[in-house]
Amino acid sequence: MQSSQKRPRANSAAAAIVAALAGLAAYGLTGRAGVYAATGDSYPGALTAAALPVGQFIATLCGAACLGGLLYVVTTARPDTTGVIDEGTFRVHVLVERAAALWAVTALLMIAVSAASAAGADALRLMLSGAVIPAVAASETSRAWIVVAAAAALVAIAARLSVKWITHVVLLVPAVVAVVSVAVNGNAGQGPDHDYATSTAIVFVVALAALVGFKLAALVGPPAPELARRVLLLETLTGAVALGYGAILLVLLAGSALPTDTGYGRAGLGAGVLLLAVWLGDAITVWRRDLTRAKDMIDAVALIGMMALVAAMATQPAPRLLAHRFTAWDVFLGYELPEPPSVLTLLTAWRFDTFIGVGAIVLAGLYLAGYLRLRRRGDSWPAGRLVAWLAGCALLVFTTGSGVRAYGSAMFSVHMAEHMILNMFIPVLLVLGGPVTLALRALPAAGDSRPPGPREWLLWLVHSKVTAFLANPMIAFILFVASLYVVYFTPIFNTLARYHWGHELMSLHFLLVGYLFYWGIIGIDPGPRKLPFLGRLGLLFAAMPFHAFFGIATMTMTSVMGGPFYRNVGLPWLASIEDDQHLGGAIAWGSSELPVIIVVVALVAQWARQDRRAASRSDRHADSSYADDELDAYNAMLRELSRDRR
Repeated sequence: MQSSQKRPRANSAAAAIVAALAGLAAYGLTGRAGVYAATGDSYPGALTAAALPVGQFIATLCGAACLGGLLYVVTTARPDTTGVIDEGTFRVHVLVERAAALWAVTALLMIAVSAASAAGADALRLMLSGAVIPAVAASETSRAWIVVAAAAALVAIAARLSVKWITHVVLLVPAVVAVVSVAVNGNAGQGPDHDYATSTAIVFVVALAALVGFKLAALVGPPAPELARRVLLLETLTGAVALGYGAILLVLLAGSALPTDTGYGRAGLGAGVLLLAVWLGDAITVWRRDLTRAKDMIDAVALIGMMALVAAMATQPAPRLLAHRFTAWDVFLGYELPEPPSVLTLLTAWRFDTFIGVGAIVLAGLYLAGYLRLRRRGDSWPAGRLVAWLAGCALLVFTTGSGVRAYGSAMFSVHMAEHMILNMFIPVLLVLGGPVTLALRALPAAGDSRPPGPREWLLWLVHSKVTAFLANPMIAFILFVASLYVVYFTPIFNTLARYHWGHELMSLHFLLVGYLFYWGIIGIDPGPRKLPFLGRLGLLFAAMPFHAFFGIATMTMTSVMGGPFYRNVGLPWLASIEDDQHLGGAIAWGSSELPVIIVVVALVAQWARQDRRAASRSDRHADSSYADDELDAYNAMLRELSRDRR
């Protein structure tokens, strides 16, 4: 009976996909010539013009099936004692495996198609010629498709080899990277305000892919009745995020023109209407507590149509890019910096980060909610931990949204100050907050008869082999020290400094690496076995010479890290980018001592607190032993008196 119900749903989804492919192919054959004419590019021929939106749609849909499918498995699986997922979610696992393979193949083809479209050449002729490699190197989108192909292949291979729950959690990382890669190198990564657009696009494409993937996964492996509400709430949440961020992104990309005035804007409005209809249906269903999921097929068809419109938009320039005369600052920064940095400009030149900044606010809100829940329950939680976490989140918002980021994207010296804050100050505060311990105390346990929930997911993740490996003190030490040299003393920095997504990636990387390192030294949360206090202190001081040497090497270098980028930015009030780099080295050298002092104070305080607890336990044990000895002596005396009376 269940299989007979699935067949009409699968047929309807397949029909919607075929219709979307036909519509995109027709658009490519008939409407793409005007797109190339508007940008002044050469028309690459009908085959390439049609293959571009068709390939974009197939890859986008496969990426959504992978990312949403992985999230579906992670949030609905009932793993056994060995961590293997259950039979119900295995069907979704198979969907992820097959979609990832098709995703990788499509991405490989899109490397050449995108390069041919940018070069104005036929894709087949380009692939058969010797010019394909230079054409790919000249196209940012083609290089992004290389990342997609590699990440999708990794997901496909890993999904083929493992059916464990933790594997699906780990595969979320390459899946997110692949979903984001093309979006941040397309319209969102170009022109004025591309810093806002890039950060917004990151959240939008991830939320949209999660929503579409959840809907497709629910068609393949419908959730059990006790999980239906959880899945519906996640769909409603991801739909709301996609709707909000999509609206912001459309406003940014539409420019001064009304959305109804251009084909790009009309496609965006159409996609928004379909997404809004799906979200309203989910919200009403949640409110009515209707868990039959009768509208899943209709939602899937609507979202497939919406993805087709999004694919058409992604393969044509946004109106903002056509109606603007670009400056060097538009291309490399997205905003103007007419004044040199000062205390006032660093505090007031705000460009709020809609990705990391919003994430920091959400983390602060979740932590505060957990704290208040403990207080209402009558449990205590140290106020110092609350202050440390909130201070870390506030500092993260400031660092990524104030003039520190605005000037840090254009000047190496300010960037190095930003790096030190993200890598050495904020992680210390966040680690001292003990978020995992708070979550484990605040979140309710699922119980034997209910499916696993957030508390169980967190426990599995904390005690997984992956976390044990990354949080191993020596591994964390190597990541903390080596990544500093790998990023800055190799050509990697030249690429990351050029793009806003590169700055976002560096921020996340240094934040997470710093968190892992300090977790092993002053971490409160449960996890892998920690070193003794003297070992932690030694590990902390062992990292100091590496940072000092990095600062000194940067101060004495004759070449400029990220030189091509900083020269292209051409800040008129910056006299020398070489001197600015030397200043950045001095900042790296001088600012590494203050967080070490904070960590040493925290470590010594923890050490003293542990000694006091150990002494208290010893005293209680001694008092108990003394009382037992007195009782034994008293009983022996009574026995002696009893024998004398006889």
